[in-house]
Amino acid sequence: MEIIEKAPAKLNLTLDALYKREDGYHELEMVMTTVDLADHITLKNLPEDEIIIRTTSGVLPLDKRNHAFQAAKLMKETFQIKKGVEITIEKKIPIAAGLAGGSSDAAATLRGLNRLWGLNLSLDELADLGAKVGSDVPFCVYGGTAFVTGRGDQIQHIGTMPQCWVVLVKPRVGVSTGTVFSALSFEELVHPNTNEMIAAIQNEDYQEMIQNVGNVLEHITIARHPDIERIKYKMLKFGADAALMSGSGPTVFALCEKYSRAQRVYNGLKGFCKEVYLVRTLK
Repeated sequence: MEIIEKAPAKLNLTLDALYKREDGYHELEMVMTTVDLADHITLKNLPEDEIIIRTTSGVLPLDKRNHAFQAAKLMKETFQIKKGVEITIEKKIPIAAGLAGGSSDAAATLRGLNRLWGLNLSLDELADLGAKVGSDVPFCVYGGTAFVTGRGDQIQHIGTMPQCWVVLVKPRVGVSTGTVFSALSFEELVHPNTNEMIAAIQNEDYQEMIQNVGNVLEHITIARHPDIERIKYKMLKFGADAALMSGSGPTVFALCEKYSRAQRVYNGLKGFCKEVYLVRTLK
């Protein structure tokens, strides 16, 4: 038996940090959505009691550092599963990009093993398990568009965002999420209007939505990697309705209501960066 699960990338339409918690994490408020750039996860039972990771990526770890491996190990230990599994990751989402690629792989692994092993767990139960693997995993278990709080583990669905085209650009730099968060100064933050963003999505108001994108981590990552600012400038110059960094970066995305505008942004950025994608938002 073979199970295939899609693992879509996520975007932060808003990302706000309220304070630092006693557990060392930051209390977050985010509006997150999924887009049609996705890894594909194939799962097969193995007779031996082991977890084998295969991938099309030359840089993804194949051991316990891999999020899908961690998710499979957690499922096996939690439910005393004695059989093994082979997990093949067809990688399309850029790695270490602020798009939750590893978290989405873990979420897809949880959903796929739930089916493969006939565990009949609800998405809520899978999301609770996923929180033990990583902060973005619970959201990725559900997908869609949601208001996300806590350290990323509290999910409240808010309907479907207005459909549009998305151009994603991943600069050739690496960003450490922990380093970015550690540089946060709450006195200097300009907080996005999360409530206005939620209302815009619920009212299916695209113009209001693009006015309220915001990310409190953006200025920190831009200070270390000025190319992010240049990419944003180029996106807006080529006609994007809005441009923002996702997560802790370094990926920048542009929102375009019209395909012709998105195509112009895509073509304009292809010469500037190697990793450029033109995709749609998911319903």
